Amino acid sequence: MVLFWLKVLLSFSVCLCVQAGSPGSPPHVIFILSDDLGFNDVGFHGSEIRTPVLDRLSAEGVRLEQYYTQPLCTPSRNQLMTGRYQIHTGMQHQIIWPCQPYCVPLEEKLLPQLMKEAGYSTHMVGKWHLGMYKKECLPTRRGFDSYFGYLTGSEGYFTHERCHFISPLNVTRCALDLRDGEEVATGYGGVYSTELFTHRAISIIQQHKKEKPLFLYVALQAVHDPLEVPKRYLDPYDFIKDKKRKTYAGMVSAMDEAVGNITRALQDAGLWKNSILVFSTDNGGQTLSGGNNWPLRGRKWSLWEGGVRGVGFVNSPLLERPGTVSRELIHISDWLPTLVGVAGGSTNGTKPLDGFNVWDTISKGKASPRLELLHNIDPLYIDVAPCPGNDIDFKQETAYLLSLRHASKLRPWSHPHFNVSIHAAIRYGKWKLLTGYPGCPVWFPRPGVSPGPPSLSPEPVKQVQLFDIESDPEERKELSEQQPDVVKMLLQRLEVYQKEAMPITFPDDDPACDPQQTGAWGPWE
Repeated sequence: MVLFWLKVLLSFSVCLCVQAGSPGSPPHVIFILSDDLGFNDVGFHGSEIRTPVLDRLSAEGVRLEQYYTQPLCTPSRNQLMTGRYQIHTGMQHQIIWPCQPYCVPLEEKLLPQLMKEAGYSTHMVGKWHLGMYKKECLPTRRGFDSYFGYLTGSEGYFTHERCHFISPLNVTRCALDLRDGEEVATGYGGVYSTELFTHRAISIIQQHKKEKPLFLYVALQAVHDPLEVPKRYLDPYDFIKDKKRKTYAGMVSAMDEAVGNITRALQDAGLWKNSILVFSTDNGGQTLSGGNNWPLRGRKWSLWEGGVRGVGFVNSPLLERPGTVSRELIHISDWLPTLVGVAGGSTNGTKPLDGFNVWDTISKGKASPRLELLHNIDPLYIDVAPCPGNDIDFKQETAYLLSLRHASKLRPWSHPHFNVSIHAAIRYGKWKLLTGYPGCPVWFPRPGVSPGPPSLSPEPVKQVQLFDIESDPEERKELSEQQPDVVKMLLQRLEVYQKEAMPITFPDDDPACDPQQTGAWGPWE
């Protein structure tokens, strides 16, 4: 109840936080979202991958070292755009696949709509992945003045084509997925998407009239698979022997260069002095595709820290404490109230928000208003890229899953109103509770440093696991038996969230999605 009223008070105060810019001059807001960038894939986390631009921008700004996303593409983008947990939009299970007839509920008011109401010019470049089965779901119908990018979750970096198996038709279709506004964009074959999207972002910046505030959302394809990059980005990485990791490193370098080119364009256009740049990944790195999250446990698709703790920072001349590191709890759902707040806008008209305005936390170093974070509750969870994949011996993983199935016999936990076999996780203060199967439980070693196969947990598997994340961010010391009162409290919180969760929306493929006639993925209703 205390948390509820705290959220209410903060929501009323959101429009009072225009301290970022000068009076009457709302700041330009540029949000750059990377795709599948791992915790150990940036130089400032000790990676062998070179990211000089990200290193410099994060060092000059505020690095967010307890920053969380969701473990998958669609959920993170959903929470970024709505400021609401995915359980409150019915999107708590997996991602939106190309032929599924649904999108972020149309009754949800999205971030660009709120920025537009605050007087901003709103533009998007890159990956949408929030549904496109009918035109009402498209970015241009959800608040963006312009859009250039692709609508599904992945595609070729040079061909801009997506291949997908349409189950009702028992056929795989490959088709173009690139739009300029609502029209299919042709003629860009052979142009590497990281460069293509950067050029469009720079063009928007150059043409923008600086007296009007700009909201630019650049959702890069990088560094999601497929692993593709121009050769010139590979040359500095001859020392990396693993082919996947080497190509991935080149992709990260291309992205780093892109961020540098965008920030330089802001400076050249005279916008930088009144701009806020946010950089974020959408989830943890995918180890099957060259990513790495060392020393964190797990990967994309999992609720371990490696799946949900994200790379993120803010750089702006408007920061009151630049050159600092924030270890305050911040979540991707916090960006909506935060950015609308600095824009001088209002969140009136949204459904109840789960995000908090954290501008004072970032800019001034104040304590985060966020005490609790629901990572997810997904009763239907299945890891479509199951551990081991190509990483560990299948017999090892089979033994792990069997031990999980019988975990209640090894470590009995029960709760009268919450099923602890459900895939779920919640954070409160320093404590993190996981139930069910959290996803691949491996600590994938740092590339080229720790030889040999990754190791599974040596501890008996439990359906309820508790960790002190502040002292044990690697999730190595399980504490549920030592802290039964904490476990009980967090299970009660999961019960509360489960009661208010929307029914899961995850429809079967619609055969009408077939792009064979049009040659391009897009709305079919």
